[in-house]
Amino acid sequence: MKTIIAACSQNLSGSRASIQTALRTLLAVPWPSQRDIGSALQLLAVLQWVLSFLLLGIVSLLLLIYLLFTSLWLIPVLYLAWIIFDWDTPEKGGRRLSCLRRWTVWKHFRDYFPVKLVKTHDLSPNHNYIIGSHPHGILCVGAFCNFITGSTGFEELFPGIRSFLTTLAGNFRLPLFREYLMSGGLFPVTRRAIGYLLSQKGTGNAVAIVIGGAAESLSCRPGVTTLILKNRKGFVRMALRHGAFLVPSFSFGENDLFRQVVFEEGSWMRSVQRRFQKMMGFAPCLFYGRGLTSCRSRGFLPYARPITTVVGEPVAVPKVENPSRELVDRYHELYIRALLKLFNENKTKYGLSESDELHIL
Repeated sequence: MKTIIAACSQNLSGSRASIQTALRTLLAVPWPSQRDIGSALQLLAVLQWVLSFLLLGIVSLLLLIYLLFTSLWLIPVLYLAWIIFDWDTPEKGGRRLSCLRRWTVWKHFRDYFPVKLVKTHDLSPNHNYIIGSHPHGILCVGAFCNFITGSTGFEELFPGIRSFLTTLAGNFRLPLFREYLMSGGLFPVTRRAIGYLLSQKGTGNAVAIVIGGAAESLSCRPGVTTLILKNRKGFVRMALRHGAFLVPSFSFGENDLFRQVVFEEGSWMRSVQRRFQKMMGFAPCLFYGRGLTSCRSRGFLPYARPITTVVGEPVAVPKVENPSRELVDRYHELYIRALLKLFNENKTKYGLSESDELHIL
């Protein structure tokens, strides 16, 4: 009996010692610092944004098609009926949710790069505005962060001004994705949608348009600043019809977020990209960024590079119901001059050299 008690006591002591050793080992492991936690939250914020824009629409469409052939077929049928009923809503003001702009996740998204908004001139709430956003880059990070989220303080910098952002109309034909876009304040880049915002919402509206669009993304690479703008005059015509002032903006650092495989002009791959762009409205780009686990690996996440969006001086535009070609050309030239001035005055402040030039095609 004494032998059994002694053995049990020895095992108990050994277990106690093992537990103590394990606790000491656990406590010796360094806990994540506040900086590490912040970095992880920033990475997750960017990850959800990239996945939402690249996959949400396609995955939702495939899921609804799959449900059609299951016992849950009534769900996609009812949603399809809702889309038909709600078809014109994106071009008639949408369903913007102010609370979505204030999500904490957008602050982590901003801090990942980081993104900064710089004001050079006041915008009066007594006018409406069309903000030209340059350059397009791959995913328009600067335009999204500054004009859709409230993380960079647009409403504080420009009191009384409501910002909107336009994107491809085809995105609003994808199930669920259309709801996500409208809730954030995105609209189709169509005359009808832009005209509604500039004529039916009173004053103090600023509609941001990434003027270079899909064609410009093909020229997106670090160290090169090329804009597709010379023959893009539709936004000027819209501004004249509604008396909306033109405001140039430039996101320094936008082209540094990804690396793109650029095909030379005249090559068969470049030709395929151009044809795809004409048919679908956007250009397929072969690009890569950093991986999920390490900034030194390759993946689909943008590199953490600072983006500074500078909003320039507004160009006053009269309201002309049917502007002539000469009038459109005149204000288009004024806009280009304002954009060049904005670029040249700020390029050395935000990462470019004095010799860097803005190429407009």
